Amino acid sequence: MARLNLVLILIALACALSAVTGNHRARKLVTELEATQKHMRDLDVEWGQLQLEQSTWAAHVRIEKAAREKLGMKPPAPGQIISVAAAPGQ
Repeated sequence: MARLNLVLILIALACALSAVTGNHRARKLVTELEATQKHMRDLDVEWGQLQLEQSTWAAHVRIEKAAREKLGMKPPAPGQIISVAAAPGQ
């Protein structure tokens, strides 16, 4: 009888340790998931900021200003503009 009690106690102890280990592992995975989700949100914010920055740098007004000031470019006079018709089928 004492042997049976010892076996049952060892089984109960193994079950308890298994439950504790499972809970610890689950908590660790939830923490890792939350950290990954936060990183994903941070990357989404950074992506939005980069898109805004790209649209600012590519604005036509900014490019035209840089062309005039840094490159000394200016629009062509009306007599310098030549229109070319596209070939049929294009």
